[in-house]
Amino acid sequence: MQQLKVNLSIQIPEDQILISKVEFEELKQKELTGVYWNMKDLEKRINKSDRWIKDNILYPTRFRKILDSDIGGFVFYPRSKGQTWSFQANKMAEFLDKHFREIFQ
Repeated sequence: MQQLKVNLSIQIPEDQILISKVEFEELKQKELTGVYWNMKDLEKRINKSDRWIKDNILYPTRFRKILDSDIGGFVFYPRSKGQTWSFQANKMAEFLDKHFREIFQ
């Protein structure tokens, strides 16, 4: 294995910092901690209509058994007219990433 030793100094602008990739990922995850999305927020996140989201993510049994807050999930399903959908943002984002292929096939 070859090695090259270089004595190099790089200026980092005052308004920027260097952090590890792990720290960056942790910060991104924390950004959504304690945040709740409504249906409009979710529509913007995945660029789909509420009807599409309901038909392809929220109502299919294979996903509802994971999502429904009544059975330990992180999505509040409205029980009556006037109630709104509520999504735990960090867990919903993680779910969407994990199930991307299943959702969009």
